[in-house]
Amino acid sequence: MIKARVTVTLKNGVLDPQGKAIEGALHALDFSDVAKVRQGKVFDLELDTADRAKAETELKAMCEKLLANTVIEDYAVEVE
Repeated sequence: MIKARVTVTLKNGVLDPQGKAIEGALHALDFSDVAKVRQGKVFDLELDTADRAKAETELKAMCEKLLANTVIEDYAVEVE
């Protein structure tokens, strides 16, 4: 069993209205030191294999095909 975490974030330069809304809400709650917020997604996956190379290949394919919109999002894969 291999555990992995995929983190998906918007690419630099892509507008992030949800991040802006969170930033505004934090300021309204008196967290005035917050300079910028970018939001993203995290996926925790378990793969039923012991082959790390195969898992990394499959995780990349999952990101490219479903988990991330690679036109506007970047992703990072961490395998335990």
